[in-house]
Amino acid sequence: MDEQPQSPLNPLPPVVWALVLPMIAMEVVLSAGEGGLVGGPAAIGWRLEAVQRFGFSPQYMRQMIEVWQFPLDGLSRLVTYPVVSMSSSTTLFIVVITLALGKFVGEVFRWWAILMLFFGSTVLGALAYAAVPGTAMPLLGGYPGVYGLIGGFTFVLWRRQKLLGQSQLRAFQLIGFLLAFRMVFGVGSVLIYGPQAGTGFDWVAELVGFVVGFLLSFVVSPGGWRYWREKIRGRGV
Repeated sequence: MDEQPQSPLNPLPPVVWALVLPMIAMEVVLSAGEGGLVGGPAAIGWRLEAVQRFGFSPQYMRQMIEVWQFPLDGLSRLVTYPVVSMSSSTTLFIVVITLALGKFVGEVFRWWAILMLFFGSTVLGALAYAAVPGTAMPLLGGYPGVYGLIGGFTFVLWRRQKLLGQSQLRAFQLIGFLLAFRMVFGVGSVLIYGPQAGTGFDWVAELVGFVVGFLLSFVVSPGGWRYWREKIRGRGV
């Protein structure tokens, strides 16, 4: 029997590409402008303009809540801030880890579940960041959404450990390491540069993003909604 040739690249769910392509497109344009390839001298400031247009401003959100008015420009930032980062290296890292986690989670979850994990964590992570008193720097990049996918990744491992009869705490090793690193980095940033530091409280959005992703997985995982619906009705096991 002849063996079928296999692609050296594992296929990725289309929804994962849909998440990263806007980030890639934005970074290509901004990097090209900074490198003088397009746009002329004015293009050097494109990244700052993109931050002002798409970045999530915690101060803006607090003002909207205070006056209880929610213009589209303010609400849209809850979902647009992942497309712009402060550097090309940050964008590259976010894209790579989103592709890797999306591939893993996409083998278990439906496409709409991946969207819910990413954007649910993105939105609630940003709101949690705005709830921290004194935060002023804009929230940028897809890290809260990535941590939502890490929540889904952790959920899958957690379920597997349970089925294998092994310690389920091992599923939290990755997130424990990442959050410990981010918190130490964030606290150090606040101590050195003050509470206005741009990365000082980003870990709050990331932590909330992980929690949202993990908890949402109980509902959006295959059979999850049916299980909890039956459990609420008293027929679950």
